[in-house]
Amino acid sequence: MYSLLTQLAAGVLVLAFSASALPASDGSSLTTNVTNCLNSYQVPFEDSTSSNWTSLITPYNLRLFWYPAIVTLPYTPQHVSASVICAAAAGLKVQAKSGGHSYASYSSGGQNGSLIVDLQNFNGVSVNNATGIATVGGGVRLGNLALDIYAQGQRALPHGTCPGVGIGGHFTHGGYGHSSRLWGLGLDTIVALDVVLANGSYIHVTPTQYPSIYFAMRGAADSFGIAVNFYLQTHPAPWSVINFSASIPQVLDNATIVTEALLGLQTTVADPSYINGNISFGIYTDSSGAFSLSGWCIECDVSTFNSITFPKLLESFPPPSSQSATPLGWIDSLTNLANGEALNVPLYGYDMHDTFYAKSIVTKEAAPPTHAEWLGFWTFVTGPGRSAPNPWYSIINLYGGAGSQINVPPANASAYSDRDALWVFQNYASHASPFPTSTVVPFLDNLTSSLAAGNNATDFGIYLNYADPDLSARQVARLGYGTSTYERLLAIKRRVDPRDVFWNPQAVGNVGLAEVMDG
Repeated sequence: MYSLLTQLAAGVLVLAFSASALPASDGSSLTTNVTNCLNSYQVPFEDSTSSNWTSLITPYNLRLFWYPAIVTLPYTPQHVSASVICAAAAGLKVQAKSGGHSYASYSSGGQNGSLIVDLQNFNGVSVNNATGIATVGGGVRLGNLALDIYAQGQRALPHGTCPGVGIGGHFTHGGYGHSSRLWGLGLDTIVALDVVLANGSYIHVTPTQYPSIYFAMRGAADSFGIAVNFYLQTHPAPWSVINFSASIPQVLDNATIVTEALLGLQTTVADPSYINGNISFGIYTDSSGAFSLSGWCIECDVSTFNSITFPKLLESFPPPSSQSATPLGWIDSLTNLANGEALNVPLYGYDMHDTFYAKSIVTKEAAPPTHAEWLGFWTFVTGPGRSAPNPWYSIINLYGGAGSQINVPPANASAYSDRDALWVFQNYASHASPFPTSTVVPFLDNLTSSLAAGNNATDFGIYLNYADPDLSARQVARLGYGTSTYERLLAIKRRVDPRDVFWNPQAVGNVGLAEVMDG
């Protein structure tokens, strides 16, 4: 078992948790038998002999099915600590599972034989209406989070659209939502965390208390610890949100037409006389030939939006085949985004799955996609995309542009490094099992690389919440974090988790700095 003192860059870290906080156990059980170890600490767990084992370990992405050695189901922070201590003593790698929506199934370990700490019992939400800070368990799902903070104080947070996604991975690796251009990412609302580290210590992390861990957990938590509780600065829920949408499939009749339309839109979003942080939208296209632009205008005047803002967004496009702009309340707007999925998600037995492969592209505000790059992408969409071997879609969300709060925090404020993002692409291909990897994966790879249009797109990055298992740890370090952030993360990792207890195939520490810099 680790020493209870760990050196951090900020000085000596005295760990808040000690072995005496758990029941005593003999050394042999800690080092030779994880099951006996967990029993000695009275940690609830399931293994392959359990009747509900299959349902417990089935991942969201059925294409990537990993088989853990043990899944613990803790009720207390001490259970979480003991889970990590027992895994480390037995030589098992550890990953936390919040909602289980990891695109790469890293919440199942990313390999067979890991110990998974399932946080489903940490599902409490409590709002302090004097400060607006919500205390949220690490297993809470986004739909329940939204409903609970609204019911307790008509508060709101920026976050994604899928109600079943867990807060754990989503908030600690970004957390984009349609209110993010106004309020920042979900990650930016984290004012404190209760974290279990690799030696079992349980600490309260803030910008001034364990600042290195606070930095690392906001962007790279899967490599550093388990967030048992989040402390989130909420916002007053908007009184009205204009939900707008325009369907323009005819723009795809010609790659040049859609390219010119996107270049025009790209100019508009940089113009503060038309665009501010209240406006957010995404572009959607898919294998059926659909093309739409939809989003929110938060607390906007309906008349001004309909007469000035919406026409300006659509100015460079052909006339839409249909369009709408409907003011709704906050909860109704979130429900509208969820596409029919109820916001109130079952606390136990969540059973939504897909079989898919996904990739991301982050383009930089300082170097917006060029005519050649947009043309390369839309030429592929209107050409090979029309005869794709599988259903696919692409969502292109506006992160940057005039008034965006996503890019306000400095790049070194957290381990999240995409603070110069303009557009973020999510390219997604699904297929019923068995998944035809030999055709689907190359197609989606080609769709994604088509944006480069033969250029060296060195300024493109990736969004870590759209985890791509086909990328190497070196590629993720370079494209997801960048050299300076990865260097800082690697130094912290070597101090607080030198045995790589928290591991997945793309975790910090899997490659050294020299390999990243060499790329």
